[in-house]
Amino acid sequence: PTAPRAPPEPGDKPSQSYIALISTAILSSPEKKLLLSDIYQWIMDNYPYFKNKSWRNSVRPNLSLNECFVKAGRSDNGKGHFWAIHPANLEDFAKGDYHRRRARR
Repeated sequence: PTAPRAPPEPGDKPSQSYIALISTAILSSPEKKLLLSDIYQWIMDNYPYFKNKSWRNSVRPNLSLNECFVKAGRSDNGKGHFWAIHPANLEDFAKGDYHRRRARR
C-alpha cells in the first residue's frame, strides 16, 4: 500500500480529484458506504479548504456519472441512498489508484 499523503495546509486546495476525495471518504467508513451528506461532512472535516466554498455541486455528478460509484441501498430514514465503490474498482482505489474509468452506462 502507498503511504498516506501528508495533510494539506489549512486553506490549501487538495490536489486530489473529486473521485479520489469521495473514494477516500467511502473507504474511511467501517461499512465502506456513505450517504451524500456524510461524504460532504467527511470532505469538510478533512479538508478545511472546502468549509466555505461552493463545491457540493461537483460531488453529486461525480457520484452519478462515474460507474466506479454505485448506490448501495436507501438510508434507514429513507432520505437518500448510500454510495459505495463498485467492486471492480475497490482494489485499485484502496491502493490509491483513482484513474478515471470509462463510464459504460
